[in-house]
Parts: sequence; C-alpha cells; structure tokens
Amino acid sequence: MKKIGFVFLLFSTTQLFAQKKILDHTVYDNWKSIGERMISNNGTWVAYTVNPQEGDGELVIQNPETKYKKVIPRGYNAIITEDSRFLVFKIKPYFRDTRQAKIKKKKADDMPKDSLAIIELGKEEVLKVPRVKMYKSPEKAFGWVAYQMEKPVPDSNKKSKTPVYDSTKARTDMLVKLADSVIRRSIDSVKGNINSEEVIAAAQKAAKQILRHADDEMLAGRDADDDPADGGGASEGTDLVVRRMKDAKEKTFKLVSEFYFNKYGTKLLVETTKNSKDSNSKAMVLLYDLQSEKTDTVMKGFNDSKGYAFDEAGSQLAFLAERDSSTKALTKFYKLWYYTAGQDSAKALVEKNTVGMKLGNTVSENGNVVFSKNGKKLFFGTAAIKPPKDTTLVDFELARVDVWNYNDDYLQPQQLKQLDAELKRNYVAVIKPGDDKMIQLGADDAERITLANEGNADWVLAESTKGNRVESQWTGRVKTTAYVISTIDGHRKLVLSNSLANFEASPGGRYVYWYDPVAKNYFTYDVSTAAIKNVSEKIEQPLYDEENDVPDYPNQYGVMGWHEGDSALYVYDKFDVWKTDPSGITDPHALFGQMGLRNDYVIRYVQTNKEERFLTTKQDRIFRFFDKRQKTSGLVAYCFECDDLFNTQLTDEGKLINIHPVAYNNILKAKNSIDHIYTMESYGLSPDIYYGNIIDGPGIQLSNINPQQAEYSWGSAELFRWKTFEGKESEGILYKPESFDPHKKYPMICYFYEKLSDGLYTYIPPTPTASRLNISFFVGRGYIVFVPDISYTTGHPGNAAYDYVVSGVKALIKEGFVDSSKIGIQGQSWGGYQVAYLITKTNLFAAAWAGAPVANMTSAYGGIRWESGLNRQFQYEHSQSRIGASLWDKPQLYIDNSPLFGVPKITTPLVIMSNDADGAVPWYQGIEMFTAMRRLGKPVWLLQYNGEAHNLVERKNRKDIQVREQQFFDWKLKGEKPPKWLVSGVPATQKGIDWGLGVE
Repeated sequence: MKKIGFVFLLFSTTQLFAQKKILDHTVYDNWKSIGERMISNNGTWVAYTVNPQEGDGELVIQNPETKYKKVIPRGYNAIITEDSRFLVFKIKPYFRDTRQAKIKKKKADDMPKDSLAIIELGKEEVLKVPRVKMYKSPEKAFGWVAYQMEKPVPDSNKKSKTPVYDSTKARTDMLVKLADSVIRRSIDSVKGNINSEEVIAAAQKAAKQILRHADDEMLAGRDADDDPADGGGASEGTDLVVRRMKDAKEKTFKLVSEFYFNKYGTKLLVETTKNSKDSNSKAMVLLYDLQSEKTDTVMKGFNDSKGYAFDEAGSQLAFLAERDSSTKALTKFYKLWYYTAGQDSAKALVEKNTVGMKLGNTVSENGNVVFSKNGKKLFFGTAAIKPPKDTTLVDFELARVDVWNYNDDYLQPQQLKQLDAELKRNYVAVIKPGDDKMIQLGADDAERITLANEGNADWVLAESTKGNRVESQWTGRVKTTAYVISTIDGHRKLVLSNSLANFEASPGGRYVYWYDPVAKNYFTYDVSTAAIKNVSEKIEQPLYDEENDVPDYPNQYGVMGWHEGDSALYVYDKFDVWKTDPSGITDPHALFGQMGLRNDYVIRYVQTNKEERFLTTKQDRIFRFFDKRQKTSGLVAYCFECDDLFNTQLTDEGKLINIHPVAYNNILKAKNSIDHIYTMESYGLSPDIYYGNIIDGPGIQLSNINPQQAEYSWGSAELFRWKTFEGKESEGILYKPESFDPHKKYPMICYFYEKLSDGLYTYIPPTPTASRLNISFFVGRGYIVFVPDISYTTGHPGNAAYDYVVSGVKALIKEGFVDSSKIGIQGQSWGGYQVAYLITKTNLFAAAWAGAPVANMTSAYGGIRWESGLNRQFQYEHSQSRIGASLWDKPQLYIDNSPLFGVPKITTPLVIMSNDADGAVPWYQGIEMFTAMRRLGKPVWLLQYNGEAHNLVERKNRKDIQVREQQFFDWKLKGEKPPKWLVSGVPATQKGIDWGLGVE
C-alpha cells in the first residue's frame, strides 16, 4: 500500500520518453476497469472487481490497515454482510467454457453455471457451492444467506425414459388431419357436380371450425381435467438453501420458485411449485421465521402469485394471487391477499367486489404492492377488467394494420413502443389492513402517483398530462396538472394546472415543490394551508443554465436536497448552494458564502449514502469542488452544525489548497466510520481505488489495474483556448502524443460533439468504442487529437460548428506543430451531422468520418425516432438541432443547415456509418448523403452494421469499426496503403467471407 502524492500525479504522464510499444487492436481485451466496489460498515474491509474488457475478471478483498489482500478469480455480485464479517459472492464459469458452450449451441440448462462462495473476512478458506442460480441476504441484518440451486444435472448413467405421451398435441394433430380430410373428400365427391363450388365452400367452412377447435386446444395447453389451482404451467422449482452464517447451519426448501427476506432479516418468504411427480401436490406460499425456525403455510394451491411485500417490521405480508380460475379461463381475477401473525392462512383483502372498487375494475396483477413505512396503509394497483379474447377468430385471417388518428394522444409508433406498459396500466389505490373499504387514488387523469413521507402522510401527490399530450410532438415538453389526494377519503386538491414543471413531494410530507421553467424559480405548496410560495425569488444568481443554447427554456441547475423535518430546501446555481426556507419566511443564503462564484468553483454535494432521504445537522457532508476554469477538482467536508467548511486550508486569495489536476468519482463512505473509498483519475492515470478519510487528504492506493499502460506510448491532455472567427472565447482539449516535439508536424484528428472540455482529467482507455473516436488509441499512435467546445446560435447550428471548429483548427495550425494538409474530423450523431455539414463549407480537412449523420433536415424533420416512437419535430424546433421554428415557418433554415444541399461543394473523402436498426437518426439519412455524393463522383463509403442501433452494441462490430477507422485515417493522414474495402469494396457475394480489411 502507498500514499499517492500529487507531485507524482503531476509528472506521471510526462515521464522521460523511452522506446515504448505502439497501441494496436490487440490491447483492448486486457485493458481493465473497476466494476463493483464496496466498503464494510465498520470501514475495515474493501472489496471490488477488476474486469477486463473481455475475459475473466477477479474479485479483490483488502484490509488497508493490515495489508490483507485476497484475489478471487471470476468473483462478482458480492455483498459484505451487515456485521462486516463475511463476504458473499458468486463465481462465474471460465469465459472460455461459456464461449465453447455457445459455439456448440448448448441449451440453457446445459450451459456452464455460477457457483456461490462465502468467505469469512480475514481468512483464507472459501466455501464454494456449485450450480447456484441466485442468492439473497437481508438488507438490514446480518447472519443469513439464502441461495437457490440450478436444476440438477441429469444422471448420465440412467437410461432415458420412454417419451411422455402428449395428449394435447395428439388431439390437435388429429383435428388438423380431420380438417384436411373433410376438404379432400368434398373435392373428390363433387367432380362434375354443378353445385361443386357450394359444396367445397361448405366443406372449407367446416374445416375452419375444426381448426378453431385445434387452436383452442393449443391455447389451453393442457387437458380439460387440469386442477384449477395447481400452480399453473410454471416450470418446477429447485432447492433453496437457507444458511445461518454464525454456525453454518442450513435448511433446505424443495421446489422453490421465488424467495424474499424481509428488510431486517427476521422472516423469509418462500414460494414453491407443485411436484410434477405428485398429482396431489400444490403450489404454496410459506413463511419461515428465522429466529424460531418455524414454517407457516400462508397459502396453498394457486395459479399465480406475485408482488410480495413485507412491512418495515416484517410482521405483515401482502401479495397478489389468482387461485380460483381454471387454467384455460380467458379472464382471470387477481386478489390482494394479506397475512399477519396469528392467521391460519392469508385472507383476501381486496377483490373486484370490494367496497370502493370502481364498477368494471379489479385488482391489477401488474400493480406494485407497498406498505407505508409505518405499516398502517397498503398501496396496490387497480385496472379495468379486460374483455376475454375472442377465440373464434383465426389469427392468419386477421388484417395487420396500424391506424393513425390525428386526435390520438400519442402517435401510433409511440403507442406501439409503450404497448406493453399500456397493457399493464394500473392506477394506485390504498386500504388500511383490517378495513373493508379501499380508496381509489389514481385515475386516467391522475396517472402518476408519488407517495409522501414513504406513504406515512395522509396524502399522495398526483400528476396528469391528460389533454396536453398532442403538442409534445413539436414542443418536446408536456404540461402537467398536479393534485394532492387524501388517502383517507380520496378527496382531491388542485396544486397547479397546465404547468411545465415537474412536481415532487418533500421527504417529510409537508410540501409539494417544483421548479417553474417559465418563472425560472422554485416554488413550494404547503399541503396543510394550500399556500404557494416562491422560495428562491430573492436569490440574485440565475438558477438556470445561463449558457443554454437550444431554443427552449433553460434547464435548472437542480436541487441538492431537503433538510430534516422539511425545514430547508437546498438548490444550486451555476456555482453555489443556496439554503431556502420552504415556508417563504426567511431569505435564502449561500451555504459557502458564494465561494464558488468568486473562484469559478462548481460546488456539488456528494451523496455517499444511497438511502439518505434528507440532510441532518449532526453529520458532516462531502462536497466536490470543480474549478470550472482549470478543470481541477477537490473533495471537501462541510459541517452543517457549525455552518462552515471542515478542516480546509485556503490560500491568501481565498482558494482551496486541496484542489488537484484529477477527477474524483464513485465516492462511498462506510456506514459506521469516517472511512471512504473512491476512484481518482486523469488522462494519464487509470481510475484506481483509493481508501481513507477524505477530510485528511489523499488516501491509500489499493489497486493498480492497468500497469501495462507504462509499456505503451500514451500521451497527455491540456486545455487549449482561442478566439473564434466571431471573436468569442472558446476552449477545448488538446491531446498530444508522448514525447511531443513542438518543432515537428503531426497529423491531427478533430473530434467534437457539443461541450466536452470539462472532461480534461477523464481517463480514456483504448477500447473499441460504440461510436466516438478512440482518442487514446490514435494519440498513442502519433496523432494529435483536438476536441473543441461549441456554442450554438438558434437557427444556425451548422455555421456555429464552423465558427468554433474551423477557427480552433486554424489557431492550432498557427502553433506550428499541426500538418495543415493532414487533418481529419470525426463525429457521431449530432457530431456526425456537424462533420457532414463542415465538409460542405471548407476543404480544410483531408478525411472525414460521420457516424449516423442527419443529411437532410427537411426529410428528417417529420420522421420518427423508432426506438421511442417519438416524432422528430420537437428536436428541430426546441431541442438539439436548434432551428427554432417549424419547417413551414422557416424552410430556408432547414435547407441552409442540411449538408445534402451542399454536396456539390464537397472535396473531402467521407466515410458514413448508418445502421439499419438505428432508432434515433433514420437510416435513410446516411443513404441520402451517400447516394448524392456517389452520383456526383465524390469519394464516399457507407458502413451499415446489420441489426445495429444508433451506437454499436455488439463488441465484434465495435472491434471491426476501429480497424476500419484506423485504416481510413492512416491512409488519408499518414499515407499508408489503403485496404481493399476502401479501394474496390466488398461485393455482396463476399459478405461474411472477405471483410475487405487486407491491403491489395
């Protein structure tokens, strides 16, 4: 272990140059990253995974003080028990074994399986249990783990049994043959008969009736005498082992399909399936008391059970179950069941005839079942009873059509994308256990319900966009109406109607609050008095993005959180944190005395406890200070009780001393100690795990995940500032190769999107990226990479890109180390559009690569984003494309900003990636650009990855495009020989045979 000094950090990327290896495409798989990370409650133990990009990872366990370290090959999915004594985790099969099984196309049950492992921290022995499907441990208690086994491996020594006779299939086959026979015999019997057509038609009608019966048999899926409450057709469960950690005592439950601990580890719910070898067996819900080791039967015999929920204390259980229908019933009715100590079995609490249930509605099988924190209320979902499926309709005879109607709330593609959610649509209701009346809360005009004070409050927040959805097609926003609804009697009170705000409930349940983008302020609604207060109007600094450059209301900087008892609401401006009074009585004040504004520090709270609902005075908090000008950062503790920074040194100019040229991320604090773990990184420093008390300064470095980086030529990152053609100040990141010589001329690639300079100290591993430029790869191979920030002007996004990118490139050329004849540009999506636009305006670039570009705004404007089903109009009028008007209001802007109309001016060779399953930018946009350039004899290539989306997902395709991108830029910017795919192409007849990557 070692303390990492910042002197070392400053010089780590500028070591004396020695002959080093050059990065190539073979390095990707073994370049590692930190995955899971955790620290024990007592702060003594740290565990984390180190994962290669492809292959077998490892789980590392360390005690930083005793120097204990243990590495578990292929370990993952770990938890440290609440008492900080044990680590429970899974072990993956070898990567090579899984790969071979996939090659052999083995069935799921025959694939290599995970093992469960348990280790007592500080010791060497590891308990391993093979073929474990999953495991769980109580959230807030130690001492127990339950793990479910995979299906047993078949005994290869036993002879295979005679195939089981499938009566359903046999009967269906018989009916199909009968239908065919009816038609054939009718044809044979009417030869020469003048009424032959009528006879055959009648025979065909009879055959269809027979086939409908066959369809019914297949839909039913089992014999008519099936038990209606036998657990349905669910697959048979497997063994569940419950292990007590202190003495390794175990108990096994058979045929388990689901299992859940309550929060504090006093109860274990077990759902079992029927035994396929015992016709008298039943599916059951069991409750196992972990202290008394007693098992109670909660329910026996049902078709389906789900949505299990314990209350906070673990003394009440609720769930959804359907048990009364035949398995072939077309409509099934779920009930809300309730169980508590002293009952013989679960009782039906709510069903379709319960008082308060709307006529035609029933308990929804898709609703969430939730107890209030105090256990006094139970929330669930209701939905309209769906009409049974018409089984007389024959599927192959039905039309396939989507009907679009201009009055629909959502366009048909969006409806289809939301179809599953819409079919599961349900509305929140509430009942008090023991009552015989439920209260309906949600409705089609109150579709979103938020519980207040974890359900303890006597109201919920309700929101609805009903009546305002159509205009979101072109605005990109939807107006919302908010109510508070009583959980006592269902009475509604209007908070605000038709607002662009997003409403939230305060954690203590006293207020509804929101940011109004029109008024640009924060408001509270006092539930008890119905008073609305503007709580931020006296804050002089803007609470919204002053640099907003899209034609829409600017986004707010956001809420930091609430103070205990709903006594204060903390909000951000660009730099600082403001404490506001939700009652509107006390004026706001800056938490740090506007230190951020004075020093260009962006101050943001770091939540180290994921369960934290509000801030308290007694606990010190961690804040990240980010120097907006220099891009450096530091971590500082703040004492709420004394209202001051904790143990922090300042310079004479009032600046923090502990701000460094690194980026801090993934900060976690031990629950019961002052110890933290975090990652620290820069462009030259791989993000490793560090341990210590952040207040005391740099911690102990625990990991060193990429030592091989020292063997390769890497490079450095620095800020570069210049003035644009229009005289605006701008900045960007300049990546220089290792051993950079300012007297040499380097090829350069310019990569851009919008603003990326805040990532100056972000580590960029060499990796087959989904779309963006593989920056460290190209820098390591001797390229300069320039990443300029861009600010936009409404109506002229293309010209804005030209102003910033081209001016930045020309400013760098004046520095003397960029070869002006060897400059390339690369961008993806919005960046791809800008690449395509720029080459219509300048011949400065020798090579261009555009991923998923929009070529023609006039055709893209009315298109669909297929992954969401949204229309693209809002994107041009109010969002990233920044035209700021409709196609009919300002058609010339659409034409002026479309690369397609400037194709005759292009001299730069262009590669386009446009994939046939792109759900964001229509595939045809790349085709329009390609076919236009092809017609005019411009050098252009199009890569279409089959079945791939906007950004490449499959690693094999990511690897492929890295090779092609390097080959293209090396050809145009370094003078290397071009590969076959660039010279003569790859004919369709050679697809999958010759990839065209070789040099002719």
